[in-house]
Order: sequence, then C-alpha cells, then structure tokens
Amino acid sequence: MTNIEHAYKQVEQFKGTSFRKRIADLEAELQGVDQRSCQHFYSAQQIDTSLLIAALFLKKASSQINEVVHALGIILSLPYLLREGEMIEYVSLAAGNTGRPFDLETNMRVAEFKFTDWKGGPEAVRQNQLFKDFYLLAEYDTPKERFLYFVGEAIPMRFLRGRRALRSVLSRSTTLWADFQEQYGAQFKVVTAPTANARGLQGSAAPLHHVRYEG
Repeated sequence: MTNIEHAYKQVEQFKGTSFRKRIADLEAELQGVDQRSCQHFYSAQQIDTSLLIAALFLKKASSQINEVVHALGIILSLPYLLREGEMIEYVSLAAGNTGRPFDLETNMRVAEFKFTDWKGGPEAVRQNQLFKDFYLLAEYDTPKERFLYFVGEAIPMRFLRGRRALRSVLSRSTTLWADFQEQYGAQFKVVTAPTANARGLQGSAAPLHHVRYEG
C-alpha cells in the first residue's frame, strides 16, 4: 500500500459514513473531558498524531488539484474533439486568469472547459461562472465555432434553460453587467441559452458535454 493510500484509509476510517455525525459525536464526547482523561479519549476514539500527519499529507498532495483536473481533462479530451485538419493554435491548461481569452483555440474553434462537480443544490457561484463563460464565448468576435464543454448534462443545462434573473447571475461582476446592459439594455432579463441540447463528447476520458453557440 502506498503512502497516499494508507493516509487516505486512515482519514476515511476517522470520518466514518457521515463526517458531520462523526464531528457531532466527538463534540458530545468531549464534554467533561479534562487533562487527565485526554489520553483515554484518544484511545477510545482511535485518534493519534499519525492521523493528523495523514490528513496533512493528503492536504499537501491535493493542493492545486483543481488545476490538475483542468489540465488533464483538456489534454485527454483533445483526440475526441479535434476534427480532421484541425490544429491547436494555443491551449491554456492553468485554471483561472491566464491572459488568454479562452482555454483552447484552434483554426476552427474557440472553447472553454468547466470541470465543475455539480451537486444539484443552490450553486449560484458556479452558475454565475458558467454563464460568464457562455456569454464571453457568445460575444467573442470570431468566425470560428464557439464551444463550452462541461462535466455532466442535466444540472448545468437545467440552469442554462432555467430562466434565472440575469441581474442576479451577473451581480458579482459589475463590469460584465455594465457590458451586458450596454449591449442589450432591457432586451433580456433571464437566462435562456440559445441552444436546444447538450451533446456528449463520445469516447472522451472525461464525461464531457458541450453547448455550441450559434449566433
């Protein structure tokens, strides 16, 4: 067993089937504990310094994991989205602001990639970012095709068709909201993506779907 596997097993055993319940139980058990009874508590709960070291090891190993997922997701999807005669002009593998307008540009398309782990609950921040990427693709002045790739289908598409108020979606970005107002005024008030369906990227290692802006 590797170090990371051993550390993961230790932390998972500590968390149990419900980490929230585990924490609540520990909080209850700690009531009335004094200096002398700490060691008995540790023994009863199977807690020691090796568990903390394991958790710190996993934390270090998982640093920048979102960037790793972003980079590998794009790289591994390329054979499944590039067409015959299509060549990469640039690719931006680092997540976030990289100074390039999009994650990928070829001689045929521009594209953004979202590897969001959608939960299905209130996810306003994630929805806002998804719409921002969609809007910037839609407004980009290019004769090339414009694609937004994302993990999953039902949840992001429910948002893109869900008619959430645009003022709410763009509330955290005053610059983008001002630009949208300048372009469209009060013409659009809710989110409605101008596309009927999300399509899967067949055979891709990442379970990607996409919407293509047609405008």
